[in-house]
Amino acid sequence: MKTAAHILLALISLAYPLLWYYGREHGAFYWLAAAMCGLWLIRALIQKTAAQRRISWLLAAFFAAVLVFRRPDSMYWYPVAVSGLMLAAFGGSLFAGQTLIERLARLQHPDLPPEGVRYTRRVTQIWCGFFIFNGTAAALLALSEQYDWWAVYTGIVSYGLMGILFAGEWVYRKRVLKI
Repeated sequence: MKTAAHILLALISLAYPLLWYYGREHGAFYWLAAAMCGLWLIRALIQKTAAQRRISWLLAAFFAAVLVFRRPDSMYWYPVAVSGLMLAAFGGSLFAGQTLIERLARLQHPDLPPEGVRYTRRVTQIWCGFFIFNGTAAALLALSEQYDWWAVYTGIVSYGLMGILFAGEWVYRKRVLKI
């Protein structure tokens, strides 16, 4: 059940911008908001950490508010919220003992040298910059009511940019740093 809920939420979240854009005129507001609310509620119940549960409850509350107040225009703000939450997770880790990227790197390299720690901190900062850019772009497109461009950006372009950033960092790490 846990795995199925995680997979379903991931798939619907990835497809969310296009589902919303193409379904907004055909009653998708209710079923998509209800589905997202329900999936985030399920996720809140099965999360391992308190921080993950809080984020899941927050996103479930967002979709519940969208439904209660009948504000379909609020649906455009989900990608902005996700970017903001990712920024908070990555950015908050810059003030912790280890950054989020360092913790991931230590799964493969438990004895990460000081230069590796500096590198992971820099990569974390780059991801923070990406999430600032991504959230800002989605917000500006929603505010300017450029819904065609919002769908293209949040449903296609932003995933491409994430892939390029991820792949570029991986290639740099393997080819230049030889880690």
